[in-house]
Amino acid sequence: MKFSERLYKELQPIWRKNHAHPFVQGIGDGTLDQEKFRFFMIQDYLYLIDYAKLFALGVMKAEDLETMGKFARLLDSTLNEEMSLHRQYAKKFGVNEDEFEQAKPSPTTLAYSHYMLHVGQNGTLADLVAAILPCMWSYSEIGKELNQIPGASEHEFYGEWIQMYSSKEFEELADWCIDLLDQLTEGKPESEIAKLEEIFLNTTRFEYMFWDMSFNQAMWPTDE
Repeated sequence: MKFSERLYKELQPIWRKNHAHPFVQGIGDGTLDQEKFRFFMIQDYLYLIDYAKLFALGVMKAEDLETMGKFARLLDSTLNEEMSLHRQYAKKFGVNEDEFEQAKPSPTTLAYSHYMLHVGQNGTLADLVAAILPCMWSYSEIGKELNQIPGASEHEFYGEWIQMYSSKEFEELADWCIDLLDQLTEGKPESEIAKLEEIFLNTTRFEYMFWDMSFNQAMWPTDE
């Protein structure tokens, strides 16, 4: 059994909780409060800044030119394409560029991104891939699932998000990352596999926390 197949099988309970979260379901049926999504867009933008740094770490830790090149392209596309599209899309929700630049990360955003950076800086390439994969993989799965809802991809506000993450291009990105993790774990001892599974589990948990944070628009409780 490939490592990715083991992960998918063992983590289905938390995986389904992510898909069933009211924030995700609200995107799919169009009922999500726009202020909640607006909050999500700002925090997701801050998250992407650190996520891009992980691709830079991937370039450093990769041991072949093909993998280095792939991470370099991911870094470039995230910084110069995805984040630009993010800013354009956010205008639908009244978010301007100044608001992005002045935004502060929530506790969950800080914890999630700093955990991944810690793993990426201190661990192996396999550790890094295990940390970044849940975001890509789950967004691809969620996008495809929501795209099956009649009319969801044409929704005035949330249709564009569903189209982006249900796209073939995004699915290919997730599949590349899955295949890379399978390659990196082939023949590894159970002690190493268990460590990678724990990293993957932690960032899968953070994915749920990010949806939950966005739904509740949760910043520092001491600031309330």
